[in-house]
Amino acid sequence: MDSSSEASSMAQGLRIVRLVADREKWGRRLLGVSQLAAELEMEQSRVSRLTQELCELGLLERVERGPFRTGPRFFGLAAALNTGWVRESRSELEALVASFGLRARVSVREGFRVILLRASSNDAVPGSFVKPGMVTPVWCTGSGRALLWDHGTPAVEALLEGVNFIGVGGPGAAHSPQEVAELLDRDRARGFILAEEEFEHGVYELAVPVRRADGSILAALSVLGGRAEIESGTDDIAAALTAAGQRLGSNDGRARENDGRKGLAG
Repeated sequence: MDSSSEASSMAQGLRIVRLVADREKWGRRLLGVSQLAAELEMEQSRVSRLTQELCELGLLERVERGPFRTGPRFFGLAAALNTGWVRESRSELEALVASFGLRARVSVREGFRVILLRASSNDAVPGSFVKPGMVTPVWCTGSGRALLWDHGTPAVEALLEGVNFIGVGGPGAAHSPQEVAELLDRDRARGFILAEEEFEHGVYELAVPVRRADGSILAALSVLGGRAEIESGTDDIAAALTAAGQRLGSNDGRARENDGRKGLAG
């Protein structure tokens, strides 16, 4: 299992979906394989393979080898991102920015990948890759380890078995499942994740898990900044993140309760 190549494929697939959705949204001419490849500066054979997979997933659709348009599952995912706790996360992220001046993110996990759902307004510059859908490794990011909070050593080893750690992450990155498990043990003792230059040189990330009402992990909430910014207010930042995570988790619970009531009413 080559984690870096899978993450790259997911990122490129998301770029394709984003381009198709944007052109459809603004009423621009829809594109086929060759036009998508040219627009995204990708190999045509790779675009062909990825669009086929995206169609199989229902994120794109294509009628009789015509141009691509967004598929039915895309709209289901888009609707999910505008309900409940994900919608509420925007105000929580901006509140963290206002309090600490740090970049803030909310992320979820898919296997050994972390997927960014939402980032604060100060977390990207024009041309940045920091956008919803961005994929990072679970083992060398603060948000990733927050999402693994409940994983014991055997579960971490099983999840990361065969992962290629070489050349991934910053100077503080773990290089084996055992190192990831040891960092988790260290962080659980203090109640939050602190990743010191694990993904990028010079970047510190403080993160906590967001839990559902049943205690299971829903997402990760994190802030990023320089060493001095994080270390000067670690306890206050961790407390603010924990409180924000509790609010988001309770919002998810209320959304599920409302959905259940709608189902009974139907």
